[in-house]
Amino acid sequence: MKSKAVLSQTEVQQILKAARSEAQNNQWAVSIAIVDDGGHPLALERLDECAPISAYIATEKARTSALGRRESKGYEDMVNGGRHAFLSAPLLTSLEGGVPIIVDGQVIGAIGVSGVTSVQDAQVAKAGAHSLK
Repeated sequence: MKSKAVLSQTEVQQILKAARSEAQNNQWAVSIAIVDDGGHPLALERLDECAPISAYIATEKARTSALGRRESKGYEDMVNGGRHAFLSAPLLTSLEGGVPIIVDGQVIGAIGVSGVTSVQDAQVAKAGAHSLK
């Protein structure tokens, strides 16, 4: 039987704080979603002046990353590379900004960010995901 780490609210708050700090330092209004390894929500924060739709998109980016065990950018790259069938895949959003949270080589959750450009979303998400290291 294998063992793996599980996100507690302590780690979730640490990840959220790091992502929020990255966004605020750049004056970016974003939504930040954190999910467990099954894509189930653990935290959602929408910063002031961020569009309401971003909360939905951030959550789907996080779910995509957790369930796919990779950054959501990989799916965006596939679609942009001509694999348009991924647009119809269930529970997936093919947009950059979802990043897996990896501990000891295992995905234990993911963070999704939406509200600015996809590259900026990913920058905020990576700041959160890498805060556990």
